Amino acid sequence: MNKFLNLVKKHPALAIVFGFQLFRIALLPFMGLMPQDAYYHFYGENLSLSYFDHPGMIGYILRGFTEIFGKTIFVVKLADFVITSFTLLSFYKLSTYFLSKSRALTALVLISSTIFISILSFNSTPDVPLLLFWTLSIICLYRAIFDQKKWHWIVAGLVIGLAFDCKYTSLFLQIGLLGFLGFSNKHRKLLLSPWLWACLILSFAASFPVWWWNYQNDFASFAFQGSNRTGSISKFEFSPNFFFGAIAHQLVLLLPILFFAFITFTYKYIKRALFKFKLPSSKIIFLFAFFAPTFVGFFLITPVYWVKMNWMMPAYITGIIIAAMFIKKKWIKVQLYFSVFFHVLIGLQIVFYLAPIKSDDTWIGWKELSIETEILLKNNPNSFVFAADDYKTTAALNFFLDKKVYAQNIIGLNALHFDYVDTNLSILNGKNAIFLDSDTRFKDKEKKNAFNHPEIQNYFETITELTPIIISINGKEVRKFWVYYCTNYQSKN
Repeated sequence: MNKFLNLVKKHPALAIVFGFQLFRIALLPFMGLMPQDAYYHFYGENLSLSYFDHPGMIGYILRGFTEIFGKTIFVVKLADFVITSFTLLSFYKLSTYFLSKSRALTALVLISSTIFISILSFNSTPDVPLLLFWTLSIICLYRAIFDQKKWHWIVAGLVIGLAFDCKYTSLFLQIGLLGFLGFSNKHRKLLLSPWLWACLILSFAASFPVWWWNYQNDFASFAFQGSNRTGSISKFEFSPNFFFGAIAHQLVLLLPILFFAFITFTYKYIKRALFKFKLPSSKIIFLFAFFAPTFVGFFLITPVYWVKMNWMMPAYITGIIIAAMFIKKKWIKVQLYFSVFFHVLIGLQIVFYLAPIKSDDTWIGWKELSIETEILLKNNPNSFVFAADDYKTTAALNFFLDKKVYAQNIIGLNALHFDYVDTNLSILNGKNAIFLDSDTRFKDKEKKNAFNHPEIQNYFETITELTPIIISINGKEVRKFWVYYCTNYQSKN
């Protein structure tokens, strides 16, 4: 303990980093279950080589943690926090290859103080393990290229493959690697190296389970993530809201100083390359190669496509290292002021729930809904429960309830990976059901006295509205769920 205190005294930056981490872990017991937590836990409970909408790494991690420590909300959140903490450690190791020790600590402070690290620490998504394996991949590639450690090509291939087992955007690792070798005069000869190609082949081998699952399922996941979105982009319908929304998201995730630092050095390096035909050092090109394709690439499509806030996160790893090279001390202080302010607001919201969230993407209400649902099942025995909001209500209730809860595929709608788990719905024929429908913008506690889901009527004989479920938090009514009793289910498959 004394050694630790002396280390913190010697390096005040470490005190800042540990302060943010202690703040985050202190909030974990107050965090409720997010729908994403429940859905990716559902991955882990239904082990598969891959899944419809993402590869399965986050599900495997949650399965491992809950098998060891028990199935609780805290354990799910702890898994996210632990993996993200390893990402921070790996980031610091990577930054020491490019920065002095003091600047590397500055980079660690910058990344530790961001909102995106807090989001990854609290919320289960494929990005949680992706950023860890992304960072480890770049470490191995650096050692292979700059330190000429040939066996690191092998390790890099394996880790890059594991990154693909987290999320498909890890393909930007291969793009970054080949882009760097193409632009670096000093290292271009490595394009013909058998070690490079061994690395790429091994990355495919390590990601083979994802490819095999897709092959067995008509490449459904690749189609969902690729061709559908490509089709939307190809329509080329300009929307300023998409562009400014992306800027707003990045300002929140990175906070203003880091975001403007990214814009500044991106403009600087691209302008120098295009108009002065001057490239920076090989190490800067290396960092930029794993930054620009993701950060700049996604920003270029924001005027015509809604880019999700987390898609650019992998670019932050090398981007923050570049930013740490020239951000002045006074601006780091400003960044920290922003960070502390926003983290205090986040903490107050989590603990006291001060502002209502008009969305199902929230950590409140799911446990309470499961308790009310259990009461409904006791009052209506031999019934099953289902919801029709893609995955959120179904996944959350499956986490809390012992009895299986179904998704919208029972009424003929696509339901992500639930389609691949619940394939024989005829076993429900003749049964009655309880349908739960979240009202995110409710104004009163009354019944709806209407039914806005005509597709459900094709599968049940009668549909009767029951008293809605009202969820209260700290004495405030914060969520409402419509409840319907449906009789005599008949599947169509």
